Amino acid sequence: MSLADHTTRSFADALDDVSVGVLPVGSTEQHGPHLPLSTDHLVADRIAGALDNPNATVLPTLAVGVSDHHRQFHGTLSVSDETFERFVRETVESLAGHGVRKVAVVNGHGGNKPALERAARTLRAEETAFCAPWHWWDAANYVIGHADQHETSMVQHLAPALVDEERLVEAEQDGTESWGKRVHGASIGFDTADFTESGAVGHPAEGSAMLGEDMFEESVAELDAFVDWLADRPFEDLLAEPHR
Repeated sequence: MSLADHTTRSFADALDDVSVGVLPVGSTEQHGPHLPLSTDHLVADRIAGALDNPNATVLPTLAVGVSDHHRQFHGTLSVSDETFERFVRETVESLAGHGVRKVAVVNGHGGNKPALERAARTLRAEETAFCAPWHWWDAANYVIGHADQHETSMVQHLAPALVDEERLVEAEQDGTESWGKRVHGASIGFDTADFTESGAVGHPAEGSAMLGEDMFEESVAELDAFVDWLADRPFEDLLAEPHR
């Protein structure tokens, strides 16, 4: 059950069973001419929302992330790496104050990864919480670009009305096949606009709702299994330094 749908008393009662928090995070940023700005937080929100595990409570979705590299495209919102890290860390700290000290962060945006890893390290070092970043594409074993066939497929499955199917070919033709731009070994593609006109990286025209359904179901199953893994482990064991 979503934490936000509880009353304060019903959540207190639920703590007899709940030991894992699930925090969906994403971004509000360009995803080419064919996908909505909500793509990253939409996917994270839906995966977390589909979870049916008595060990977990799902927190409200953080819809704005670290997206400065998309700033040249209209509609993109962004906060600094430090602001995002602090927001996640303090959100997890507040949950830990109620006794839920194990958290899976369901991430839908690659640009959030460094901040999430730093927040997780700090929370463990301070013995406040064990916070594990969980990226849906890694769990589903897909190498994704940006607004590519994988993200397109996810939205075609979850919210088909938000996909502009007439712009799929344009997204691919004016996009690029791989992320970044390199010259003589140096990376000079600091922003997405440096190497893709449409904002897409990959092959969005190859997306399908069927592929999206497969990826979604696999992601939810992997998240469910990970929540069980966290729930089964004593908090003290998760804080322990790895064997050398």
